[in-house]
Amino acid sequence: MLDLRRIREEPDRIVERLSRRGGTDYRRLIDELLQLDEQRRAVIAEVDRLRARRNEVSPQVGKLKQAGRHEEAEPLIREMRELGDRMTAQEQRRSELENAVRDALLAIPNLPEDAVPAGGEEANRVVREGGEEARPPATRPHWEIAEQLGLLDLPRGAKVAGSGFPLYTGWGARLERALINFMVDLHAREHGYTEISPPFVINEAAALGTGHLPKYHEDMYYIGEDRLYLVPTAEVPVTNLHADELLGADALPIRYVAYTPCFRREAGSHGKDTRGLLRLHQFDKVELMRFERPDHSAAALEELTGHAERVLQLLGLQYRVLLLAGGDLGFANAQTYDLEVWAPGVERWLEVSSCSLYNDYQARRANVRYRPEPNAKPEFVHTLNGSGLGVARTLAALLETYQQSDGSVRVPQALQDYVGTDVISA
Repeated sequence: MLDLRRIREEPDRIVERLSRRGGTDYRRLIDELLQLDEQRRAVIAEVDRLRARRNEVSPQVGKLKQAGRHEEAEPLIREMRELGDRMTAQEQRRSELENAVRDALLAIPNLPEDAVPAGGEEANRVVREGGEEARPPATRPHWEIAEQLGLLDLPRGAKVAGSGFPLYTGWGARLERALINFMVDLHAREHGYTEISPPFVINEAAALGTGHLPKYHEDMYYIGEDRLYLVPTAEVPVTNLHADELLGADALPIRYVAYTPCFRREAGSHGKDTRGLLRLHQFDKVELMRFERPDHSAAALEELTGHAERVLQLLGLQYRVLLLAGGDLGFANAQTYDLEVWAPGVERWLEVSSCSLYNDYQARRANVRYRPEPNAKPEFVHTLNGSGLGVARTLAALLETYQQSDGSVRVPQALQDYVGTDVISA
């Protein structure tokens, strides 16, 4: 969440930055928050005044009773009772206002960085392109390739779980696992990330910590009996590994790589991209997560994005990097680079990674702090994450890029040892 003190001190600047996102009356949101905060502070002041008066009167009552002057003590005793009732009511009001202020803060998205352009998806900027132009000898979509080679059985996946839950078979299952292992190994061995295997379910506090709740509640799978959510991305459990912790001066940077399946209801997207692997309710993803000092987080975003790009470079896929405009940013994101890979069979760019800087927004929600130096005042860390990469769409682009005229698919050299062959054929 945003720093309430900063909102008080520079509300106009906050509104200007938020307005780059568009679509919402941020002036109204900020004004409502500040009104609630003003009421809360007034109640706190009143409680403090009542407490001071009680502390002043209480010794007087005791002295009068000890002196046997009960008649003089009686009015003060009645005042003490009234003070107690008023304090109880004001404390309840204080609690209500504190909850309202917190709810209002949770509803305000992160501030876009200065580099983020205003506008919606049309204002996204291509900052660079990579890989050779994909010109396969055939141009079939990946679902046709996969059906001919026996790599996917989507009807049986739908039979046991519903549409959007793919079933990989044979070489398809091998290729999916190969991509996961290749990505994790690359980031752990060459890029210096610590490999972890987190839980595949999360609690409400973890989802609040990353900003997935309350904003994306409708898009998450909820296990009501246990009050848990299926993980929408490894970002959520991994970010919360250090929730409510005070890290030492020498702890940062912390860099994790994790594989998880991801579960998303894709609420509001009914009927979109229903063929093949383009939009799923369950998909695999390798995630990169970093905790950084504030003065290094901007550089860390560039480095993290480069690590995700390296996967596409080694796979020999054509790709581009986009700087997202404010209206296309995620709720908690301050700046995001999307990596899109070209899929020649469907003739479109597919997003396979979003590499994002959150500044202290998530750390403030999850209470992740560090000491810049021994005995220094604690500060919030900066968090970053990025897909390194999403497996399903990467696999789709790979099949379409490396398809051959005889129906087979060449396996890129970087994957051959993992797959165990250089060509997948019927």
